[in-house]
Amino acid sequence: MSDQFRAPGAESAAPYDALLLLSFGGPEGPDDVVPFLENVTRGRGIPRERLKEVGQHYFGFGGVSPINRQNRELLDALRKDFAGHGLDLPVYWGNRNWAPYLTDVMREMAADGRRRIAVLATSAYASYSGCRQYRENLADALAALEQEGVELPRVDKLRHYFNHPGFVEPMIDGVVASLDALPEEVRAGAHLAFTTHSIPTAAADTSGPAPDHTEGGEGGAYVKQHLDVARVIADEVAVRTGVARPWRLVYQSRSGAPHIPWLEPDICDHLETLHAEGAPAVVMVPIGFVSDHMEVLYDLDTEATAKAAELGLPVARSATVGADPRFAEAVRELVLERAARERGEAAQECWVGTLGQSHDLCAVGCCPARAPRPAAAGADSPYA
Repeated sequence: MSDQFRAPGAESAAPYDALLLLSFGGPEGPDDVVPFLENVTRGRGIPRERLKEVGQHYFGFGGVSPINRQNRELLDALRKDFAGHGLDLPVYWGNRNWAPYLTDVMREMAADGRRRIAVLATSAYASYSGCRQYRENLADALAALEQEGVELPRVDKLRHYFNHPGFVEPMIDGVVASLDALPEEVRAGAHLAFTTHSIPTAAADTSGPAPDHTEGGEGGAYVKQHLDVARVIADEVAVRTGVARPWRLVYQSRSGAPHIPWLEPDICDHLETLHAEGAPAVVMVPIGFVSDHMEVLYDLDTEATAKAAELGLPVARSATVGADPRFAEAVRELVLERAARERGEAAQECWVGTLGQSHDLCAVGCCPARAPRPAAAGADSPYA
């Protein structure tokens, strides 16, 4: 892939004095599973017995979600990259739904004297659950610290990085490696199934800034961004392998009431369709996920792979970005470009595809909430 959008080397991160890695969180043992799910579903009135049923996905892996281990690996990669490029910026880690809890980490950062914090969410695309909900959690943490009389730091959420080269390039390599892992006799005809988390069509239609909103299940910025990344990857894979492959954006991990429309098709339904149409093999490409957390391990590596085996359809699953050094480099570039703009300086844009660089500041009405709630790090933030 061309390096024409690569940002220059490390410079000052001022005015930022810390980076916060903000993630979803996950259980780290069987006793954690139900309390974790209670945190995730708080306010929805879901009975504990139902949560135990949902938790079977986690119990099948010893009650441990891989997401916390993967965040530790990413933390280590970030710290090594920053140090190797002379960037003196401490990196903290906080979760929305499990330890280390966001409020506790924000309290620690305030006690350490951090006054201006850049925030990287482990979600690359625009949507309520992938952006605004993180901003709401930041506002909740700041409100809790305000009640305690803590001097509040300013927090700025870094832009969406779905089309940053350091996020896209490792996925391209993963697809090529997965194609190579397929039996030679089916490799040339393999289809690509780009997967991401399904969300309600109403939430998808209102994802991103208001000009990106759509109606009728078209999917707004959420679908548009995924399609752009999928197209970049498919085109580059065609260049590297000499084969232009059929591809489609599909969805996984649906939850919620069955009468509410969600984005489709589901990956398992798509595998059935491809098999019926005579596709010789499929590579599943989880472009919607930063790391191999539970939804990747269960919904793709377990459930979808079992469906493919039932159909007799050869499949491979390509790697997520995880702690790839290129992604750590991308995070450094995201910090530096935002810092430059905050200082009033020009910052080189860094993106691939057709959509250009995402916004720094979420506008009013961007990925609107299900119910009105304060959200930090946006134009409507109560915390300047």
